[in-house]
Amino acid sequence: MVFGALRHLALAGAGARGREWPVPFDLAPLLALRGRRVAMLVSGDPFWFGAGGTVAAHLRQDEWQAHPVAGVFSLVAARLGWRLEECLCLGLHAAPFARLRPVLARGVRVICTLRDAAAVGELAEWLAENGFATARLTVCEAMGGSRERLRQGADWPDIQAPVAVAIDGADLPRGAGLPRGFGLPDALFQSDGQITKAPVRAVTLAALGPRADEVLWDIGGGSGSISVEWCLAGGRAVCIEARAERAANIRANAVAFGIAHRLTVQQGWALPLLADLPVPDAVFVGGGGDMALYAALWPLLPAGARIVANGVTIETEAILAAQHARRGGSLIRVDIAEAAALGRFRDWRAARPVVQWRAVK
Repeated sequence: MVFGALRHLALAGAGARGREWPVPFDLAPLLALRGRRVAMLVSGDPFWFGAGGTVAAHLRQDEWQAHPVAGVFSLVAARLGWRLEECLCLGLHAAPFARLRPVLARGVRVICTLRDAAAVGELAEWLAENGFATARLTVCEAMGGSRERLRQGADWPDIQAPVAVAIDGADLPRGAGLPRGFGLPDALFQSDGQITKAPVRAVTLAALGPRADEVLWDIGGGSGSISVEWCLAGGRAVCIEARAERAANIRANAVAFGIAHRLTVQQGWALPLLADLPVPDAVFVGGGGDMALYAALWPLLPAGARIVANGVTIETEAILAAQHARRGGSLIRVDIAEAAALGRFRDWRAARPVVQWRAVK
């Protein structure tokens, strides 16, 4: 038996032995033949944006063999003379274009697979709408086959799949893309005003210390700005928000920043939800934390987990002071003022001070 897409089966001359993948994709027909001689045809390198990892996860190491060849990313880099280790490779054939937003900037090179010919124009439109109109595009069709073709620009009426696009950010303006670091401008977030402001957010994220693939619980999400920046740093987040309209804002922000696959939104009160969440590496309590929440939260944290909690009211300050006295860590107060017009002069406009408790279990 030979499993594959119709074009793969035709190229291989599989004939009567061929079995087309079901739509939507499902490994069940292949796994049902476990123990028999079965081939699975996939494009290029099956463990580089391919199905290899998916099928290997269901089989023992001695049940399968892989025979990789140069995949589309290697072929495109070889044709353009790009160092593949310096390129970002994205599978956008089944993911939103917004995945580009966290990574694309001046000088960055990206190679991405696309769904079909129409997606090339859609990608060009998305780039123009998001400040990347001057990026150089190379359309790469049928790489590695007899129909292989590379052409500059996206406005071609006869593009044929399978297709990828190489994006060169050399001509992008300075400041294009999202800055790295913490404290993105508040205006980038969809919000009803309930948001950890950029300067305090920067201090908070520095205290949380995000690392690749770590899990954050963001309790009292508001706009989800803390979770978004945590995910942009490579982590994963579960954002808990009681109000439906704010939960909707968090989801919209996750989509807009291209990190919806990393951010999960749980609508409801935190206490009933905590026990069923994945084990956290860090926890942020942004608002509404009371003594009952901290009493339930602390026993759930694994050793070494970090917790950061912010408060602006006298009552919350008292709760955080009590946690500091009992659990240790550090307690700081952040006072920020911004210059504003006062007649012909300027004065300082103070924001509400923020008390922050930080601790490691």
